[in-house]
Amino acid sequence: MGPRRNDAPGTSGGEAAGGAPAGTGGNVPAGVGARRTFRRVCSAALLAVALTGGAVAFGAARDEGRAAPAAASAAALDPGALAGGDPDAAVTALQAHLRAQPKDHDAWATLALAYVEQARTKGDPARYPQAEAALKRSLALSPGNDEALAGRAALAAARHDFKGALADADRALKHNPYDERALCSRIDALVELGRYTEAARAADTADARKPGTPVFTRYAYVHELRGDVTTARRVLRQALAGATSPGDIAYVATQLGQLAWNQGDYKTALAQYARALAADDTYLPALEGRARAQAASGRRAAAIEGLEAVVARAPLPGPLVALGELYEARGAAGDQAKARAQYTLVRAWVALARANGVDADLDTALAAADHGDKAAALRAARAEWARRHTVHTADALAWALHMSGHDEEALRHAREATATGYRNASFLYHRGIVELATGHAKEGRASLAAALKLNPGFSPLGAAEARKALEAAK
Repeated sequence: MGPRRNDAPGTSGGEAAGGAPAGTGGNVPAGVGARRTFRRVCSAALLAVALTGGAVAFGAARDEGRAAPAAASAAALDPGALAGGDPDAAVTALQAHLRAQPKDHDAWATLALAYVEQARTKGDPARYPQAEAALKRSLALSPGNDEALAGRAALAAARHDFKGALADADRALKHNPYDERALCSRIDALVELGRYTEAARAADTADARKPGTPVFTRYAYVHELRGDVTTARRVLRQALAGATSPGDIAYVATQLGQLAWNQGDYKTALAQYARALAADDTYLPALEGRARAQAASGRRAAAIEGLEAVVARAPLPGPLVALGELYEARGAAGDQAKARAQYTLVRAWVALARANGVDADLDTALAAADHGDKAAALRAARAEWARRHTVHTADALAWALHMSGHDEEALRHAREATATGYRNASFLYHRGIVELATGHAKEGRASLAAALKLNPGFSPLGAAEARKALEAAK
């Protein structure tokens, strides 16, 4: 399975779109030029589900940062660049179009996706209620239309309501089994619910029905989660070979960079991030990934400068924590205060996210366990584990339990986090520390050694602590 052709993301069925952009000419019917342009916005919003849902995008931010939250991570992707689109311009044009044609239910659904994309690119969850209102308007105009149902699935995933995302994706697919957004949201939801076998089947189905960049990247990630890095790399390379738009090139090259980063291959990671930035020099996931690879390669000053630029544009938990840890690792005058400022911004983002309907417990657990209220971290991790059993929630709960002194309980979850074969240095580090704390010295040394062999620069602070713990345990 895997790539057979390079359908541009978002080209399936009737994405609507917006007011006619400049240059469409007076003989183009209202909305047609916008559909051509804002189909690209749909692409970005579709791909953004991966980031906001934590499934594909910002894999480096989510997986390898010692306390980098999944949302960024953040977390995650990402989603590709707008393939020449601009979510702010998209929203403006769509709003203008809808003032002229307020009964265009497709355009209301597309406006919702543009709001979701704005939320991602700006790190502003306040856009989600606007997206919800637009989707309600679309469904009121055309009850049960698959564009709005797929949009609702994307919004639910962005808010980390993965059960809701799955239900809405299934509803959309009953209306249109080939809806690309719904197919992809279904994969994301199953991944984020920890239903990996079902996610693999869903990826096969999506690959058969609507092959294209959004499906290929999810197909690759499902294989990566099961430890099959070879297949993940092959699928992404095939997708990149067929990519033509700057957005697709930036997106897929970044995914390859993150895959290389996860394996500790910083040279390849940097080369792929360079390729992504050659296609789009403003692409945030590539800028963040490059900064992390630079830090791991010993280029701390460049990494700090890069992450400062990223958080100035999108103050999301993953890059904020990564920047804070780089300040701590550098230890220059004023760096501790700078680090605390980043962690404070994470707490502010979490509060804003919750106020706008986002389940931010995983973000809270990961950031607070190392850099905040450990009791709050444990409450959040338990709450997230009660909702979904994934490798990421298992790792977060294990680490929060350890940091709160519950090592025996932590051990089971630390082992669950690595049970699928997913190659993740941060997970191995957490497992090794917990194993040492519970008297499993041989296993603990092996886990720490494996973490450092896999990705020796997985975290500015975590890698140093892993080395220290391994030396002390000899």
